[in-house]
Amino acid sequence: MSRVLDNLNPKEVFFYFEELSKIPRGSGDEKRVSDYLVSFAKENNLEVIQDETLNVIIKKPGTKGYENAPTVVIQGHMDMVCAKEPGLEHDFTKDPLKIKVEGDFVRAEGTTLGADDGIAVAYGLAVLAASDIPHPPIELLVTTDEETGMGGAQGLDPANVNGRLLLNIDSEEEGKLLVSCAGGLRDKITLPVVFQNAEGLKAVEVKVHGLKGGHSGMEINKGRGNANKLMGRFLNELMNSMDLRVAAINGGEKDNAIPRQNTAVVLVKEEEMAILQQKVNEFTETFKKELETADKDVIISLNPLNEKIEKVFSKDTLEKAINILILIPNSVQTMSMAIEGLVESSSNIGVVNTLDNSIEFVSATRSSVDSLKEEIHLRAAAIAKAYGAEIETFAPYPAWQYRADSKLREVCVEAYEEMYGEKPEIAAIHAGLECGLFSGKFHDMDMISFGPNMYDVHTPQEHISISSTERVWKYLLEVLKRIK
Repeated sequence: MSRVLDNLNPKEVFFYFEELSKIPRGSGDEKRVSDYLVSFAKENNLEVIQDETLNVIIKKPGTKGYENAPTVVIQGHMDMVCAKEPGLEHDFTKDPLKIKVEGDFVRAEGTTLGADDGIAVAYGLAVLAASDIPHPPIELLVTTDEETGMGGAQGLDPANVNGRLLLNIDSEEEGKLLVSCAGGLRDKITLPVVFQNAEGLKAVEVKVHGLKGGHSGMEINKGRGNANKLMGRFLNELMNSMDLRVAAINGGEKDNAIPRQNTAVVLVKEEEMAILQQKVNEFTETFKKELETADKDVIISLNPLNEKIEKVFSKDTLEKAINILILIPNSVQTMSMAIEGLVESSSNIGVVNTLDNSIEFVSATRSSVDSLKEEIHLRAAAIAKAYGAEIETFAPYPAWQYRADSKLREVCVEAYEEMYGEKPEIAAIHAGLECGLFSGKFHDMDMISFGPNMYDVHTPQEHISISSTERVWKYLLEVLKRIK
């Protein structure tokens, strides 16, 4: 069977990356990829631990001259965000990714690529499989469930990891060494739905779409449109302009991804269809002007429905749902006063789901200041209480605090300067990294995070630079070589 990435360098890294692309590995569906990693370890006669949360730790002794060097943990996560283009027939639980090469980039056809964080796993496997790379003792730590709550990192038993120098390869900008990250939590507001009969009204599917979406940590500051928020505004206008009924509101795929589309099933009187079309035209233009730079392809479209809709939200339920969408915290909330350009706090209303008897609104909140993270949650809780909804908080994770004295950072900076003739950028990141949880489990762990250039992560447009992947591979090997 022909391989897509065979002609790319580094060959060993892209070999394992392509192998991983064949294995379904959405968050919560990691058993197959976890078992693959265990099989790899056994085939290479390496010590391996697979824990109850399906984390895998593979251990390899240091090469000649490095037997007594400090152990280095190479760390990444095995799960990926599963997002696809509307209408694409792809089953993330069964189908391999269809990867392709376009110029300097590797992409997938119509789906997320899983370079976040399959590239870290591929780097680690390539190091472990090699016989000609000088390195200290290695522990490859590959966690599960990072994208939906960092469950693997939370469930990790510290006793299974001996190393105290950790290279997290879950960053997306080459030349940037991350030394701190935000903490976060998820909030789920559940609004009970009272239904009433739908009588004599025309059913229409209203869709807000054409948006870029993106990673709710990395791209929250780029001003991209949030389809759930835009739909809330549009439905509010319709509610105030006509006798509107709504049977369903659904938008977004993952709470940590900026939603690219939202679809509502609305019912209106036949004689008010012209008003509906007029409002679609008006708000499409309004949104296009607002998002002219960041998300110019936004559009609202109508699709008449032939099936009979038997029940719709009561007017009271509809008003509550729209008000929650309008008021719920979203986008950048505060900027850091200590680090120029760093988002300090944000929230992303990533998912809206209409269920049998309720509507769920799921947000991902991030902050490098714990009290501000709590403040955003309190606002969400107040909104829920005001509208008779329940709120559940889950998947909290701590921030990774900057470490003033870091020997690992010194090694990484020196290696970068000697290889590239300039200093790397030392930075904090607004996105959450598992380093925050590791800092709580391993109080003496010295950590740094880096990675190759990746773009449009958490969207079907996700792609990774081939040349950057090769440069970061050489950089990783140089860092390992220097740790004795």
